[in-house]
Amino acid sequence: MRAFFIGLQFLTRLSFVRQDNWTAEDFGRSVKFFPLIGAVLGVIYAGVAYGLLVFAPAQGIVLPPHVISVILLILPPLLTGGLHCDGFMDTMDGIFSGRDRERMLAIMKDSRVGSNGVFGFVLLMLLEWGILLDLFPTPGFLVPALFLMPIIARLMMTGAIALYPYARPEGMGKAFAAYTDGKTVAFAGILTLVFLVPFGWPAAAALLVSLLFTVFFVSFVMKQLGGLTGDIYGAITTLNEGLVLLTFLVSAALLR
Repeated sequence: MRAFFIGLQFLTRLSFVRQDNWTAEDFGRSVKFFPLIGAVLGVIYAGVAYGLLVFAPAQGIVLPPHVISVILLILPPLLTGGLHCDGFMDTMDGIFSGRDRERMLAIMKDSRVGSNGVFGFVLLMLLEWGILLDLFPTPGFLVPALFLMPIIARLMMTGAIALYPYARPEGMGKAFAAYTDGKTVAFAGILTLVFLVPFGWPAAAALLVSLLFTVFFVSFVMKQLGGLTGDIYGAITTLNEGLVLLTFLVSAALLR
């Protein structure tokens, strides 16, 4: 389980068993556990949502829907340290800069955030806040959506790491990619299905939509860069989390 705890410590602010000595191989071996790490986060997200929507009102504590939506919105950045959000903003700055490949990679490596990154992130947060608010009247969809979104999103990241080339000759993301293959994706996929099966067709729909989007997004990035980077991995995760929420919102609307 060393690889799992290394992945958990790297991808989140959670550290149940602290690991201080990491190797590139350790990083690579942790990738297959990314959906399980997502499940740990999902339990927290869903638990907080259940507490705010069901348990707290039963105790006479009722918070406004807008406040609850904000709390649920900021949980992922808080628990992950904004790691994937940073990757998303860097990706928006680089990919939509209109520059050549080398300049795009340089922009993404720059620690400063540009206008494209800020604009994209604000739009994404507004969209997710609206989705959470609209899901508020249906806890039977909101709670499962919050549980499954980090699991599905990290499966998509696992597939991107294992199945597509890395764009840079070196980098932290290179360590992940160097020790992964199809078996990594298969293991992660089985883990994900175990978590998804109890939630029926909305969960299956979310998985399918995320898969189709990831293939489209990665194909677009590959044309620009010829490979992926750690920032792209973060963007894939962030975008798919929002997409899972959106899919559950549509599923809830179809059943009304």
